[in-house]
Amino acid sequence: MRNTIFELCAETIDACIAAKEGGAHRIELCSGLSDGGLTPSHGLVRSVVECSGLPVHVLLRPRGGGFLYTKSEIEVMREDIQHVKELGAVGVVLGLLQPDGSVDVEGIRELVQLARPMKVTFHRAFDVTPSLPRALEDVIATGCDRVLTSGGQRDAMAGASCVGELVAQANHRIAVAVGGGLQIKDAASLARLTGAAHFHGSLRRKITAERPSNGAIDESRSFGARYAVDPEDIRSLIHQLQSA
Repeated sequence: MRNTIFELCAETIDACIAAKEGGAHRIELCSGLSDGGLTPSHGLVRSVVECSGLPVHVLLRPRGGGFLYTKSEIEVMREDIQHVKELGAVGVVLGLLQPDGSVDVEGIRELVQLARPMKVTFHRAFDVTPSLPRALEDVIATGCDRVLTSGGQRDAMAGASCVGELVAQANHRIAVAVGGGLQIKDAASLARLTGAAHFHGSLRRKITAERPSNGAIDESRSFGARYAVDPEDIRSLIHQLQSA
């Protein structure tokens, strides 16, 4: 059996409980997954740390729309680092880019130092840099412990070949986590093609609500879609990864 680590990307308490029941090894906690992920509330962080029983890594992304941040936005990230550390998170997930799209090495290095002793993952801002091999060396230079990538493609399967090259280039200097559209049916192939040990996905399914017949408000139509995570899906994915 392969030694693999699966991280569930979750935005609800129920998803985090499913992560524990399904055998996930860690949680990346966020909000706004439909917008690519945003910083979760401190109340959610506290609750998940207390109820999940798993290592919780908190996404720090103060807004959508790119990864070039103002000084004020970076200051918010600094405050969030301090707060989630106090709440018991074991890691943070973040990313800063320069105007030319390259990794902001100095900016990230400062946040890494502030975050310690928490672990730090550089998120998929990595995938929009102009050169992934160069970006990997830059992320390593920041002191990050992990980088999340789909190999610069729309999903991890499409970028599997590139991810495999990044895993080889990293040569154990940093953990390369495979993420982006991870599906159970592709898990074994992805593990073989990339040689990676770390995998990341949300595995969420859209909840389809029936139209109420009593005139009540149909929440699924009025307030947007809802999603759920099945612990059995997590078990199945982990089995596929470990058996590859």
